[in-house]
Amino acid sequence: MKNLETLIRYILLHYPNPLELSKPRLVKLIYLIDWRYTIETGSQYTNINWIYNHYGPYVNDIINLMKEEKGIFKVESYRNSYEGVTDKFTLIDKSEVDFEIIIKNITDKFIDYTYKLTWSDFINLVYSSYPVKNNLKYSSLDLPKLAKEFNKNTQK
Repeated sequence: MKNLETLIRYILLHYPNPLELSKPRLVKLIYLIDWRYTIETGSQYTNINWIYNHYGPYVNDIINLMKEEKGIFKVESYRNSYEGVTDKFTLIDKSEVDFEIIIKNITDKFIDYTYKLTWSDFINLVYSSYPVKNNLKYSSLDLPKLAKEFNKNTQK
């Protein structure tokens, strides 16, 4: 889980407007980063077993980790304007993250590209990803296997 913690910390340190980083957006941003890293390296950066649920790739691992690491993250739940419960995150440990160059570059590119997207455009990007387009809802997304398929198909 160390890689996941490092990735979350880096995102919260470098996201242009962290107050607008909702739980679904953070989780799906990590999915996109993990997917791209897997395409480039053949293995995932995180050890998340991604599930394609009703709302796209989602897992509770990210928020659960943030709730467990109280000295690093603060997670506050509150009722939103749609009468649902949502979480907001605060990074308590703001020390810079030591990141390998490939994951830093991927993360920076996805932050720069996605932070200004509307929710609709952002979610369309997630739904257009190869794992989501080529799997059934409620299935596990084997990113390394899917990256092999993707790379094989794009080399044709």
